[in-house]
Amino acid sequence: MQEMDAAQLPPQLAEEPRPNNEDAQLQAILEAIVYITDEPLTVQQIAAAIEQPIDKIKRLLDQLVEEYSKPEHGLSIREIAGGYKMATKAEHHEAVRAFVKKLTPPMKLSLPALETLAVIAYKQPVTTPEIMEIRGVQGAGVLKTLLDRRLIAEAGRKDVVGKPITYKTTKEFLVQFGLKDLKELPTLKEFEELGRLELVEESQPATPAETRAEPPAPETPATDA
Repeated sequence: MQEMDAAQLPPQLAEEPRPNNEDAQLQAILEAIVYITDEPLTVQQIAAAIEQPIDKIKRLLDQLVEEYSKPEHGLSIREIAGGYKMATKAEHHEAVRAFVKKLTPPMKLSLPALETLAVIAYKQPVTTPEIMEIRGVQGAGVLKTLLDRRLIAEAGRKDVVGKPITYKTTKEFLVQFGLKDLKELPTLKEFEELGRLELVEESQPATPAETRAEPPAPETPATDA
């Protein structure tokens, strides 16, 4: 049977666009790409990799964002740190966190590391002496931990005597804290509360064998190892 063009269709049908199989397939590919990658992907990166127009990729990604915003989805696709990333929805974090804790022991930031990260986040670019002045303790070990986890990076040298290295937060920091950019930084109180949810639980009682094997450590000046 000969197909009718849009002008011949009834008004109620002519207004509805026909499904575009090519777009549907491409959108499915985008969904899979965002799912398997750990780092947020920019529209430009995706468009270049799969050789498609940027405006088309942007349109299909925005449709995915809208679709995953519906309550029946436990995941969301959000624009974070300049790119698109799939993650669990905030309203399900407590349930997911409780589930994960039962599977493997958490690997989180210590309180000194969290405090140092907060100073850098809000004062960046900031030098080691400036961090020490704010916190009141040394923190070379903590800085190394944050550098190793790619939460901070060197940001050049400050134009003062000695040319000390300055530090800034990274894209990984934005990813880990679910921020689109630094403008979305929470207040200091909110940042502290957010971090405390991720702290290692250090209140586990030691076994008698552990107590006997480790004598009390001598008191030392306040430093972060």
